[in-house]
Amino acid sequence: MVLFPSLVNGLARTMSTKKGKNGQNEAGREAVEVLEKEAKKNELILGSSGIVKSSKSNNFASLCSKRGNKGINQDCLIVWEEFGCQEDMIFCGIFDGHGRWGHYVSKRVRELVPASLLCSWQETLASKSLDLDFDLEMDRNLHQFEIWKQSYLKTYAGIDEDLKQQSGIDSFRSGTTALTIVKQGEHLIVANAGDSRAVLATTSDDGTLVALQLTTDLKPNLPEEAQRIMESKGRVFCLEDEPGVYRVWMPNQETPGLAVSRAFGDYCVKDFGLISVPDVTHRNLTSGDQFLILATDGVWDVISNQEAVHIVSSAPDKEKAAKRLVACAKREWKHKKRGIAMDDTSAICLFFQSSTLQLGQPVKDCLNSNV
Repeated sequence: MVLFPSLVNGLARTMSTKKGKNGQNEAGREAVEVLEKEAKKNELILGSSGIVKSSKSNNFASLCSKRGNKGINQDCLIVWEEFGCQEDMIFCGIFDGHGRWGHYVSKRVRELVPASLLCSWQETLASKSLDLDFDLEMDRNLHQFEIWKQSYLKTYAGIDEDLKQQSGIDSFRSGTTALTIVKQGEHLIVANAGDSRAVLATTSDDGTLVALQLTTDLKPNLPEEAQRIMESKGRVFCLEDEPGVYRVWMPNQETPGLAVSRAFGDYCVKDFGLISVPDVTHRNLTSGDQFLILATDGVWDVISNQEAVHIVSSAPDKEKAAKRLVACAKREWKHKKRGIAMDDTSAICLFFQSSTLQLGQPVKDCLNSNV
């Protein structure tokens, strides 16, 4: 079923009465701001380590972010339960800043994406004729996905333009990745710009909990990404002391050396192939799907998808799931990346309504510590 955000539109109509037709979009934004403030008041929005649980939903989110050894933590995360005052919707986002101003950029993007996406969704729905008499369920699902996809594309483009206009943030050589999801009932929409990763824990036919990667790490050496960059006169290559680490470079300068092919900000290479356009995908969740992990590359650089699923499923309770995953990543950095400064590590673990998983299953001995 496609749900129309009636409360958002009701508020928008009320606020636009005195503004006239031209003020309807502005009224919609103000209506979303009202909903956001109310959600924060009711502790349905969290932008730091902790948990989010709504009394109207069985979803449960565990969040954790830890600073690495490179200075200030440039990772940001957020969960908004009952997204847009919809009981069956939740928004999750994780952002990995880079560059001197990276922590400012990631925070700014975290602040803007949820409300902007909600506005875009409301506007896209309003501009579409919703035919609820589709012959096939697939048609309804596709229609719903296309609305979210258009909303995401509009949102990311608008925010990237907003950053360019921010006089207090120098995002010429700084930026952030962005991995966000919206879960609407059994529908999961994933939007990825960068190299953070979404991994789904699902139950196989034999009852084994397996990892399914839902996103592609958008690195400069991927064929389609590299082609776009080089056609735009950008360069993609590794430094001699970093074999296998491909970066984006300007045509005639040894900068910025960006290790992702999509990001907000980084305007020094936006004319040379870097884009902020997200890769938007969709999945219909089933009763076998247990939980979703969103994490920055600081986690995935040292922990495999399957290891992450085992770590989360071995947590003594859901509240400690993200904290346990981040703690394990920090330990693995010491073993696998000796002499390399540890990256910031952040994770969101979202447990679904359909989840019947019993946590506390034993895994590797090195993970059996109280975290």
